[in-house]
Amino acid sequence: MVKVEPVIETSWKQALNDEFDKDYFGQLKLFLLEEKKKYRVFPPGQLIFNAFNHAPFDKVKVVLLGQDPYHGFGQAHGLCFSVPDGVQKPPSLVNIIKELNTDIGIPDPVHGNLTSWAGQGVLLLNATLTVRENQAGSHQNRGWETFTDAAISHLSQQRKGLVFILWGNYAIAKKALIDTSRHFILTAVHPSPLSAHRGFFGCRHFSQANDLLRQQGVEEIDWRLL
Repeated sequence: MVKVEPVIETSWKQALNDEFDKDYFGQLKLFLLEEKKKYRVFPPGQLIFNAFNHAPFDKVKVVLLGQDPYHGFGQAHGLCFSVPDGVQKPPSLVNIIKELNTDIGIPDPVHGNLTSWAGQGVLLLNATLTVRENQAGSHQNRGWETFTDAAISHLSQQRKGLVFILWGNYAIAKKALIDTSRHFILTAVHPSPLSAHRGFFGCRHFSQANDLLRQQGVEEIDWRLL
């Protein structure tokens, strides 16, 4: 089995330490090594754990779940729904920004980089942390979901009062991992253009999340894209 020494923020490394030594993670590492010999894999290796690195375990306030990274060149940087500065906003992100405007009046930003959210304790977590170029879902069912499910479970068990935002059936299925007596869950259809008009627009999850944080005496999220 391959010994893995991931570059991941210290508190998360401690929380997930057992996962890195399990057989599935060794097999996942081998799979990624082989993939990188044949294909471009996104995001770049140093950004795979970006969501964890920006939102330490004990600082998480909100968890926003995605499915897998954007698969176009230069789009993925380890934060779900986010793209780096200078990269065109994908359709789902365009709709998220529309809802931001409707919900709390935030104007359309020039970029789609959500790093400022992550730095305030929004864990922007994809269930699958890597993808093959131009092949959506190509790294699903290889072990990443086991790893990210463990991250969600640790948050559910060890933290209290988090707001989980679940968009679309895939994310909503993760409710099974979350203790609803300890945490809050907001659900809606996916912001994709295929479904956004069926209940994503008007969900007001950004203001609702802040209401739930404020009720607990926790500092709200500044949702502006600075």
